Amino acid sequence: MNDILNNEPVKRVQSEINKFNKNIKLQILKNTARTALDASKALNCEVGAIIKSLVLRKNGLYFLCLISGDKRCSLNKLKKITNVKDLSMADAKKVKEVTGFTIGGVSPIGSKNKLETMIDENLGRFNFLYGAAGHPNAVFKITFTNLEKITFGKIMDITE
Repeated sequence: MNDILNNEPVKRVQSEINKFNKNIKLQILKNTARTALDASKALNCEVGAIIKSLVLRKNGLYFLCLISGDKRCSLNKLKKITNVKDLSMADAKKVKEVTGFTIGGVSPIGSKNKLETMIDENLGRFNFLYGAAGHPNAVFKITFTNLEKITFGKIMDITE
């Protein structure tokens, strides 16, 4: 467990959380939370309360979409919102390069690069949300309002 807390990506997330609110604690899970379904089982919560952090590319720039675990990101809605036709998901190598996180542990906060963030309005259905904390076995619990504040994200309808 302490090994996970000593991982550099996990430390980055912890540092962001500490700056924002020292009462938010990281949770280390025995079972992996690599997918939203895995995370919901490990946390005994609804799949929709899991934050999927997706890295996308528009015009060569990368941005983050935070999606409810039971929804799918809508590239068509994002293309309309951003007025960009060339929009795509980043591959695993690019995600690691841009955020410093490996897929399965991509956190809504603590990326190596400051990323514009869009938040799926469907996340607002839940009292508490769970985001990855830089490792497939590390998560943190946060309210929708605090997620918006800590990420400086824009709340939008970005799912199918």
